[in-house]
Amino acid sequence: MSYSDGTRSVHAGIPVPEVGEPFLPGPVFAAPYHLDPATGPGKNGYARTEHPTRELLEAAIGELEGAPALAFASGQAAITALLLAVLRTGDTVALPADGYFTVRAFAETTLRELGVRVVLIPTAAQPYPDLTGIRLVLLETPANPGLDVVDVRAFAAAAHAAGALVAVDNTTATPLGQNPLALGADLVVASGTKALTGHSDVLLGYVAATGPELLAKVETWRKQTGAVPGAFDCWLAHRSIATLDLRLARQSQNAAALAELLTGRSDVTGVRWPGLPSDPSYPVASAQMRRIPGVVSFDLGSAERVARFLAAARLVFAATSFGGVHTSADRRAQWGDDTAPGFVRFSCGIEDTDDLLADVTAALDAALS
Repeated sequence: MSYSDGTRSVHAGIPVPEVGEPFLPGPVFAAPYHLDPATGPGKNGYARTEHPTRELLEAAIGELEGAPALAFASGQAAITALLLAVLRTGDTVALPADGYFTVRAFAETTLRELGVRVVLIPTAAQPYPDLTGIRLVLLETPANPGLDVVDVRAFAAAAHAAGALVAVDNTTATPLGQNPLALGADLVVASGTKALTGHSDVLLGYVAATGPELLAKVETWRKQTGAVPGAFDCWLAHRSIATLDLRLARQSQNAAALAELLTGRSDVTGVRWPGLPSDPSYPVASAQMRRIPGVVSFDLGSAERVARFLAAARLVFAATSFGGVHTSADRRAQWGDDTAPGFVRFSCGIEDTDDLLADVTAALDAALS
């Protein structure tokens, strides 16, 4: 039977019911396990290579993404594992020019030093560039923080025709927003720190892939480098996935209302939200995505005005990251990202929509003075 997103989220990765056992078993705090003296490890041997709490989380993520998944200690750990497991000296990798800046920084230093050629492609590039000779294309859609969207199916087809693998960073959308593997991608990578877990209390990443050989390479890299999440983080993440559908619904509702509010103000420019019919990414996003995330970007003109806005807001926390249940905003230029000084990445939480709009309006008015 095919269930809706809400039902899938609640039941993802939950083990078969057993009398006297909880719905979701608590975290197993163990590094080594008892071994058979004669035959060695059974199901579990050592937590770096296998762990029951982590495996339940991976089963949940795999059900939502549509392919087996591997959990990592952070989103950045997942992306670097994917890149270093797949790429070799002499290879060329294409990365989003407007994607997460730490990935570009890693590519420009570590990958280049390892002899990997790096090509940067804007997410909204049209027509698609020549991909001949590229080993791996990493897409990020919607891009963080600019929120451009790429047609995954069309880009994957072009990349495959050129002999390239395609990975998609699904952090902003989450697997309830879109399933890149179903659109033709070979791998999915994401930060579970953001909307997937949504409570701003976990660092987590994952890689999923339909091809067992590709995933085996990534798993070998994880085993040999030890980039695994802890048991309690895995349990917290799995617990949080149950409410993903509900959280995303309110966050998207708040983002839609906020985007409409901001576009009506003359003191705010560059409003981006792929769910707005006027947004450049709307045609692709509305066809490709099942829901639009709760992240809105805009420009207040200066760092000083952003600071006044955040100081005046009562419901908007000044914080990096996004996708949490509490509304937050982040001036990306302060981290060295190549954005304008007044550019704001605004992450809608699950507060009441009217309360959030009233607070943002008051704070923007106060920032004018």
